[in-house]
Amino acid sequence: MSFIASKLIEIFLLPSNLIGVLGLIGLAMAPFGRRKLSRTCLIGSALLLAICGWSPLGMASLMALENRFPKPVINGPVTGIVVLGGAVDTHVSVDRQTLAMNEAGERLTEAVDLSRRYPDARIFLSGGANHIISHNQTTESQVARDILVMLGVPAQRIEMEERSRTTCENAIESKAAIQPKPGELWLLVTSASHMPRAMACFRAVGFPVAAYPVDYRTRGTADLWRPTGSVAGGLSAADLAAHEWLGLLTYWSAGKTAELFPEP
Repeated sequence: MSFIASKLIEIFLLPSNLIGVLGLIGLAMAPFGRRKLSRTCLIGSALLLAICGWSPLGMASLMALENRFPKPVINGPVTGIVVLGGAVDTHVSVDRQTLAMNEAGERLTEAVDLSRRYPDARIFLSGGANHIISHNQTTESQVARDILVMLGVPAQRIEMEERSRTTCENAIESKAAIQPKPGELWLLVTSASHMPRAMACFRAVGFPVAAYPVDYRTRGTADLWRPTGSVAGGLSAADLAAHEWLGLLTYWSAGKTAELFPEP
């Protein structure tokens, strides 16, 4: 129940959805004579749209997350590579009978490169079927595994767990399946903006991993001084940043992690 509740709450707190909700409330109140409430909601909706859509706010919030964990300098053998789910679209994969990656597909392409650079490393995929209302039981790990095999990774090298639905569950299930030993070096591959939350979760369960961020969405400090190219682009960055910051706050306040914004 907590998984469903958290997903539903997040839907309404994302900037793009909040803008839409405020606008609809403003329109709905006008016919009932609630002009002040209607005007306040419509003005709030318009201001949020302009700020989140055109200003660098979303990019700045995203950049703070992406810059938190730099790519590591690896000096020594790599025991294994943990690749978190979130890089595939299971709905499109099933409905279209294809293997569909989404905008975070770099998690998988980078895993292919790492598998070649470290041929003795274990490849571990973490991700279940985290759908709220769909009856689609295809897991993210299943689709990701097929994509890795298609891209040349030997099937016998790939291990996976298909139970996790959240980042904290990724950490719990990965540790249970892998049972890491002291002195081993495991790389954690996920989107750069997602890395702080992922590291907080893996540290909370006592699984020491080295952050290996991929899938950057920001270019650098220049993004802090230029307006976005479109409202859609600005809202997309704001939504992704809000998703991660809300996740960090939720996990920390619920006691699932010990760090609100973990350090390298």
